[in-house]
Amino acid sequence: MTATFAALRKSRRVSQLELSLRAGVSQRHLSCIETGRARAGRETLIALLDALGASLEERNQALLAAGYAPAHGERPLDAPEMAPVRAALAQLIHANGAAPALVLDGEYNVVMANAGLARLLVLLGLPAQELLAGPLNLLRAFFAPGGLRSLCVDEAWLCNEMWGRASREAEHLPRLRALLDELRPTLTAWAAPQAASLLPVLAFRLRAADGRVLSFFSTITSFGTPLDITLASLKVEHLFPSDEVTREALATGLGSGRSTALRAAG
Repeated sequence: MTATFAALRKSRRVSQLELSLRAGVSQRHLSCIETGRARAGRETLIALLDALGASLEERNQALLAAGYAPAHGERPLDAPEMAPVRAALAQLIHANGAAPALVLDGEYNVVMANAGLARLLVLLGLPAQELLAGPLNLLRAFFAPGGLRSLCVDEAWLCNEMWGRASREAEHLPRLRALLDELRPTLTAWAAPQAASLLPVLAFRLRAADGRVLSFFSTITSFGTPLDITLASLKVEHLFPSDEVTREALATGLGSGRSTALRAAG
C-alpha cells in the first residue's frame, strides 16, 4: 500500500505536511503510513483519499493495496442493471436532432453514437458503418498517422487541445494514463502554437470529402456524483454546427436517428 499511496500523493504534487493538514492526520503518522511503519485504518485512508481528490478507481486501488475491500463497483455498461443508464445516454445523444453526439468511456472508447455522427463520418469520406461497428478508440483513431487529425483545418492546434485534455484527465485515470504512454512514442510531432486552453467548449473545423469546411463547437456532459467507476468515467460529447453550411450538410439525408451501441475497445 505504501508505494501506491505515496505515488498518488506525489502525482497530485501535495506535500506530506499539506495532506496532513487537509485530512486532519499528523504528519508523523502519515509518514509512518507511507514508509510502512504504520497501517492506516480504513476510515483514515478514505479521509486521506478524499483530501487528495482521488478518483474512484484510484480509491479502489489504494484500498485493495492496504488489504481492504474496494469501496466502488465497476459494472459494464451492457450489464442488465445499467439499462436505465443506457436509456438516459440515448436520450442525451438524441436530444439535439442532427447534431453528432457520442458517448466515451474513460479511455476514450466510443461506446454509443447517434446517426448524426454517422452522417458526419460519411461527409468526411470515412467508412461510417465499419467504424461504428466498433471497437473504436477516439484517441487511437485521431492520433494515428494519417488518422482523423489529418481532416482538421487547424490540425496542430486541435492536436494540442485534445492531447492536453486527455493528459489532464489521465492524472486521475490510470488506464487512460497507460494509453497515453503507449501512444506517445508513435506520435508525429506537431507544432503547438500555444498552450492548451482550459475552456469547456472546443471550436474546430473539419474538411469534408467534397471540399466544404465544416465548423463545430463541442460540449461535454458527465455524471455529477457517480458511485460506480464506469459511470464516473463516461462523458457525452455533442458536436454542434456553428454555421449554416455545416447545419445544412448534417441535415441532408439524415437517417432515423437511432443510437448505435459499440463494444468498448481494449
